[in-house]
Amino acid sequence: MSAHTESRHFPQGELSAGDTPLVLPRTTDPRRTSPQTLIDISHRLRPRDYTIASLLDEHTTLTTEHLTSILFSNPTTCRHRLQLLRRLGFIDRFIRNRPGAPNPVCWLPGLLSSRYVALARNEIPPTARALRERQDRVYSSPTLEHLLAVNDVFVSLLVHARRRPGAGLTRWWSERTTAVAFGHRIKPDGHGVWTDGDQETGFFLELDRGTEPIGRLVDKLASHRRLRAEGGPQYPILFALPSRLREQNLHRKLADRPEPSLIVATTSPESGPDPAGPVWRLAGNGRHRLTLADLPSSHGQSGPLAPGPARLADHPLRSVLDSAI
Repeated sequence: MSAHTESRHFPQGELSAGDTPLVLPRTTDPRRTSPQTLIDISHRLRPRDYTIASLLDEHTTLTTEHLTSILFSNPTTCRHRLQLLRRLGFIDRFIRNRPGAPNPVCWLPGLLSSRYVALARNEIPPTARALRERQDRVYSSPTLEHLLAVNDVFVSLLVHARRRPGAGLTRWWSERTTAVAFGHRIKPDGHGVWTDGDQETGFFLELDRGTEPIGRLVDKLASHRRLRAEGGPQYPILFALPSRLREQNLHRKLADRPEPSLIVATTSPESGPDPAGPVWRLAGNGRHRLTLADLPSSHGQSGPLAPGPARLADHPLRSVLDSAI
């Protein structure tokens, strides 16, 4: 193979389990440009592209399916747009091939989208070298599947909101942002605020893949108890578990080690795929299932450890919303 050619996966969409990705030896795509500044591509960017940049920066990586379901009405349109943004040097992507498992196309911040987000926050943009290391770290991460599963939950809420007028995920914070916002007292997988009509439910998400002892899950509640005692909000801690059996085992453990100052709710795939629906079982409340909006939740009094109700600036799709005003 020539020194000027490369073997590159060139997906046209998502790859399903068992698919063999096409590997083409080819020269660097002449259509893919690498402008030095945002000004070079400013006329090509739309509000939805800025939303994609913000989402990827906050949540590390999202799949084509994620982005299609929350920002597009047609999968082909989404793929074409993402590929265009990649050719412009705005975003990037990878596929981590795993035989016998789904191989989604995962999108990452590119040099220009990272530059846009940083400058919009009055921060120093990352260098090309720093960004490449960050991208490779995501690709190599042993917790990538866990991260994608966490993002699945929040994306499902955004999808529900697209179908239900009056409902919305008005705040979606990553593990990193959540830890900072709550004074590093807690480290859940994410935080959100769900609105349905007049009801507003803040929550913390703990996604369990069955790799830890049940007792370790209960141990995580101690940090939430301390946050609550120091003036934090009374948000439910939501455990998304991989099976009904594991969910039942967690409830038994919670009965042995009750946390009366906390609100704990659980779900598993057998309860249904929609986290906004009646899938949540409250600890100490029998087997009755509640919707996310019906779970008890209180923002409490605003303070250093209680950010209060969601603001428009918190909305994960705020750039798209601003363009519609």
